Amino acid sequence: MALVSIEEMTLQYGSKQIFDGASLAIEKGDRLGIVGPNGTGKSTLLKILSGQVEPDGGRIILGKDVRVGYLAQEHADPGQGNLLSTLLEAVPGRDDVECRITAIEQKFTQTTDEHLQMSLSQDLSDLHDQLAKIEDQFAAHRAKTILGGLGFKNDDFEKPLSEFSGGWRMRAALASLLFQDPDVLLLDEPTNHLDMPTVAWLDAFLASFRKSVVLTCHDREFLNRNINRVASLELDGLKIFKGNYDEYLVQRELELEHLEAKARTSEKKKKELEAFVTRFKAKATKARQAQSKAKLIEKLEDEQVDLPQIRRAVTISFAPVERCGAVALSVDKLHFSYPGLELFKDLNLEVRRGDRIAIVGVNGAGKTTLLKLICGELDAQDGEIKLGHNVVPSYFAQHQAEVLDSSRSVLDEVASSSKELTSSRARALCGAFLFSGDDVEKPIGVLSGGEKTRVALARMLADPGNMLLLDEPTNHLDTESADKLTESLRGYDGTLLFISHNLDFARRLSNKVWNVSRGSVEIYPGSLGDYLDHLALVAAEKNQQADASSVSTSESLAGLDKDARKKARAEERKERSKRAKKKRSLEELVVQLESEIAVLEEKQSSYESQLAAPTDDYEKMSELAAEYEATKASLEDRVLQWTETLEQVEQMQKEDES
Repeated sequence: MALVSIEEMTLQYGSKQIFDGASLAIEKGDRLGIVGPNGTGKSTLLKILSGQVEPDGGRIILGKDVRVGYLAQEHADPGQGNLLSTLLEAVPGRDDVECRITAIEQKFTQTTDEHLQMSLSQDLSDLHDQLAKIEDQFAAHRAKTILGGLGFKNDDFEKPLSEFSGGWRMRAALASLLFQDPDVLLLDEPTNHLDMPTVAWLDAFLASFRKSVVLTCHDREFLNRNINRVASLELDGLKIFKGNYDEYLVQRELELEHLEAKARTSEKKKKELEAFVTRFKAKATKARQAQSKAKLIEKLEDEQVDLPQIRRAVTISFAPVERCGAVALSVDKLHFSYPGLELFKDLNLEVRRGDRIAIVGVNGAGKTTLLKLICGELDAQDGEIKLGHNVVPSYFAQHQAEVLDSSRSVLDEVASSSKELTSSRARALCGAFLFSGDDVEKPIGVLSGGEKTRVALARMLADPGNMLLLDEPTNHLDTESADKLTESLRGYDGTLLFISHNLDFARRLSNKVWNVSRGSVEIYPGSLGDYLDHLALVAAEKNQQADASSVSTSESLAGLDKDARKKARAEERKERSKRAKKKRSLEELVVQLESEIAVLEEKQSSYESQLAAPTDDYEKMSELAAEYEATKASLEDRVLQWTETLEQVEQMQKEDES
């Protein structure tokens, strides 16, 4: 039986139909990702599953004793308690057990009936056993472990929640939810307020979480790792797909191709029948056949293929930007601190023309402060920040969407970003960010968080300059819009500095990494993916135990002098790094080939069905046969390549384990 299920649900807000006959079941161990553009009802669906929103029609069925936990995108008033006590007070079921113990103890003192006292004593014993199990399952050390994983320090445990910033209060809400260990975990954009190390911790937590998870997330990588089914909010209703997000995209594309091919075939057949009827309906010898063909036309019209409606996604193209000097930005002996907190001292950095720098580090390390110093929103207390020749920067702040003029329309807000922006160009830019028709006249004040983010991005990109400074630009965007923004920025030929916890966004755009930590910036000359591989390799070396290979290495290095040993170890690390990159490349090729094989198998099956269908069109059959043979050959080639590549990966795995 499903833990939570929705049957024939309907919901309407004003004139907008959000759900119309939607059905969904959450099974034990499910990993369900809810996807769809902003405004289609993803958060609303989570609220319905959590019981916070009542639909207009249909049934919501909750299994017996099933506990549902829900993390909203924005958290309400934190209350008056401190961090740790708030978690411990949220233990499910404990208050009820304690109330029952108190009630039985009162009954016990009020009766002299020995038989009743014996019965009450047994009940008390059972309840105390139940309370002990609850205390053991929800012990304080477990709460502290979860808080530590989400970035809280021991000194934070006794702080009142009201003293934390909004982002840290969201982390506290997530910690409380994870501590309660619900049967169904509902997460609405859980990574929005997390830095990369904390996202990695949450990844590991969810990997070990054995209960059901339902989530929305704009980070494609995070979504792929944590789901095995997709609930897609399409224009024609709620649809369920097996697999992760990437597999869902392939299935959706194949489904569309299949329906389009079916529609084309039906339309072609209909035209042929109509031509026959038109030509022969007046001839007595052909009248009966013409009538038969007319009936076939009616049948085809009744069986008309309805193609799914496809929503547009964010799409922008960047014109070539003006060329700047070779050095786009230089930071010389920068010093900056807040009262009681020194962030940067004698910091030196250089940005070259065309750099795409991912700025990473834990929350509070100074990433946003560094970006604000570079764009001039904050003044350095010492040192100098110099823009290169002909550099024109544009800055997107993390909370820029919140400072838009709520009384203006979308079009007016975008048009006000640049005096040189024509009305037609402003409308085109609005359209690129999915505001068209009457939508451009909507007041900013009535927009959702994702819609405001799109307006803020449209304002900045109306006149982007040749250096973009972006602070969490994908926050509040849906997965597809975040993906399209990433693709658009790959076509930008200026210099790019950005902060983002979205791993997919950061991996695909970066060619250099700045890791901000303890007042300094570590510079890594490679993509974020390369940098994370480097960190994993360093961690593996640090944690490596004295096994046979390390003994052998030590013996081979024993006779060398210090410099030679240092050089030999460097060569060994270099070889390991090359091997890790090769293995990762092969693993990515395996995934790519599996996707291509699935597509080719679907095409082959489609051709087989078409070839099996009776027809008099031998020319078409000949073409189909040729396409079938070509597809079959391609499939055999991919399967062979997949087998060989997989064998290489497995061999490397065996060598690593030996």
